Amino acid sequence: MADPVIVAARRTPIGTRGRALAGLRVEELAAPVIRAVLEDAGGVVSTVTAGSGAGSGSASHDGPPFDVADVVLGNCMGPGGNPARVAALAAGLGAGVPGATIDRQCGSGLAAVIDAATAIRAGDARPRVAGGVESASTAPVRSVDGVAYDRAAFAPEGWPDPDMTRAAEDLARHDGIPRSRQDAHAARSHARARAALVAGRFAGELVPLAGMTADDAIGGAERLLPRLPALFPDGTLTAGTSTRIGDGAAAIVVVPGGGHRGLPGLAIRAHAIVGCDPALPGIGAAPAVLAALDRAGLGTDDVAAFEIVEAFAAQSLAVLERLGIADDDARVCADGGALALGHPWGASGAVSVVRLFSRLVRGGAPAGTIGVAAASVGGGLGVAAVLEVVR
Repeated sequence: MADPVIVAARRTPIGTRGRALAGLRVEELAAPVIRAVLEDAGGVVSTVTAGSGAGSGSASHDGPPFDVADVVLGNCMGPGGNPARVAALAAGLGAGVPGATIDRQCGSGLAAVIDAATAIRAGDARPRVAGGVESASTAPVRSVDGVAYDRAAFAPEGWPDPDMTRAAEDLARHDGIPRSRQDAHAARSHARARAALVAGRFAGELVPLAGMTADDAIGGAERLLPRLPALFPDGTLTAGTSTRIGDGAAAIVVVPGGGHRGLPGLAIRAHAIVGCDPALPGIGAAPAVLAALDRAGLGTDDVAAFEIVEAFAAQSLAVLERLGIADDDARVCADGGALALGHPWGASGAVSVVRLFSRLVRGGAPAGTIGVAAASVGGGLGVAAVLEVVR
């Protein structure tokens, strides 16, 4: 079977935790985006799947415009209860459309896209919705024996299990990444995002929500970077070189290869999910990218656009160094990354795919252009996908 193709990709604006999207539950974030990508994809996909005989269940007359096999969403912090299924129902897909929720922490949204594509490769030719959603603002308080905790363990006893901020500081020290280099990377991300916002390059991908029409973290933060205190004694990380935790959702529609029927999209050529040292989880994207490119028979020089989730400036720089890519390479997060846009954990990997769709498909890149989406993951994982423009 030909490689599955992403034919539609949308996201909400990312709202900083506790701000404009703070009152919305995960299904209230995800459902509008699911409806938007279904509408975007409906004309062509409904033609492709008509008469396929593979019914997904009883959708109402105002349900999806084509037969949806599944809704697969990444989510990290709950509230549990299979948010993907809840979001599918909230989006009006009908009781017969199932849902699955994936937890690979910051790589969850990208892992969900990969899982949806893998199901199509296995022989089910129906389209799927995939992506991610996170409401950090409404995530439930977790406790053991009445004692609350911020997160579950990423590794068992006997293994390193640092907090992510501590892990980023350790990685900066391990790699010798000075504060000046981290500040410059964060400033570059903010400047690129602000330029993209002014130029309207986010407009085609955003689904306005709760009065928000743009990511609320985009601003002039780079001028504050030199004045921010270090987060650790004698450390180099600051609040400005650490991403803002956010609320948001992203979704795509993926169809079998050849099923795009002239609708431009991104073919999923290869992917990789790898493990790495849980003491330095920030490096995980690097071996994942290299493995995925190797499976596609490509190298980093063949890639026109990278979207690598920027959890921390130090983490991003460590990944780029291992890939042999310069700090200021214009191919990497060309419109700013998570340092500027925000980081809704379980959605961020899917946001990276939406950003590639905008940069390459909406941006008019010719067929054959290669993009890579990737994320490093708490606990020592890396997730990456190689995508190619088809027209």
